Amino acid sequence: MATIVPPRERVCERCGRGDIWDEESENWVVADDPGDPFCLHDWDINGTYNPVDE
Repeated sequence: MATIVPPRERVCERCGRGDIWDEESENWVVADDPGDPFCLHDWDINGTYNPVDE
């Protein structure tokens, strides 16, 4: 049986902002540098991430 494994971190490819997943609030939170507040964040999500863990 396969298990879905969601990402735990993400990085904006434009401004470098890093977010981590907070289990308690069930939401993304800023990990460190908030980046550019006016950036339309382009998260590093592409076809190489596979959420299915067999």
